[in-house]
Amino acid sequence: MKPILVVMAAGMGSRFGGVKQIVPVGQNGEIIINYSIYDAIQAGFSKVVFIIRKDIEKDFKEVIAEQIPSNIPVEYCYQEIDSHVPDHIKLPEDRVKPLGTAHTIMCAADAIDAPFAVINADDFYGAHPFHTMAEYLKQIDVTSTEFAMMGYQLDNTLSTHGTVSRGICTVNNEGWLQNIEENLKIGYEGDKIITTNPEGVGTELTGKEPTSMNFFGFSPAVLSPLKEGFIPFLEEEKDNPKSEYLLPKEVDKLLKRGVAKMKVLPTPAHWFGVTYKEDLQLAKDEMKKLADNGTYPTPLWK
Repeated sequence: MKPILVVMAAGMGSRFGGVKQIVPVGQNGEIIINYSIYDAIQAGFSKVVFIIRKDIEKDFKEVIAEQIPSNIPVEYCYQEIDSHVPDHIKLPEDRVKPLGTAHTIMCAADAIDAPFAVINADDFYGAHPFHTMAEYLKQIDVTSTEFAMMGYQLDNTLSTHGTVSRGICTVNNEGWLQNIEENLKIGYEGDKIITTNPEGVGTELTGKEPTSMNFFGFSPAVLSPLKEGFIPFLEEEKDNPKSEYLLPKEVDKLLKRGVAKMKVLPTPAHWFGVTYKEDLQLAKDEMKKLADNGTYPTPLWK
């Protein structure tokens, strides 16, 4: 069974501004997700499922139609603030953000009938992770609770233009995830990498820590517990306009309950994203290097 690529593209892009998922970074106008799709198809993924919002549908589809070859199977699912929210729960009127990445995956449930990988639309992951994840997903069936995530080296994921949030992983000797600790403020101070806690205390990191970059692999078996946990989440957080039903947090609950396991698949790949406007030129420079050294053809889809 060939795996599916699920692309989370409903994020607001508040720090970057605008619909950052469709900002060109390639020499021929390619957007970042173009490279992920290219790598995924090369690795053996069968189709791409985009999760978007209705208000960006027109612009997003126009760009995708122009850039992605028509022979690649593509489906669209929609994440709105009120998707799957029962009538008896009223969300704050001032809420503008989607309800988080676990909610995002719920919105794609009808399009998922095989093991699948989950990525962000505005991140560049490199080819190695797609091949590694595809091989893992091809070995599990639709009922498996042995999930996977790509483990990036922390210093291969940082921005030089500001602090970032990163999930730093603890992994046992057999490669299974033990814990993800969310560090909300990691950045460079000189040549050191510092994580600063909410109290303002900084701790130096080595940069070699295995890090989650929201590149996960699941079977469809993950969908049921996500649906089951959503209503309790809403009932507890319904009055908070910024609360998010987050995929790493919900998966961590499954691991702690002992009903699932997650293999951490190490990768030497460099990750980069467009978090800040200043990151855009870096992304363009990196994609030019990868085109110049032959990693990617230019134009990408010949």
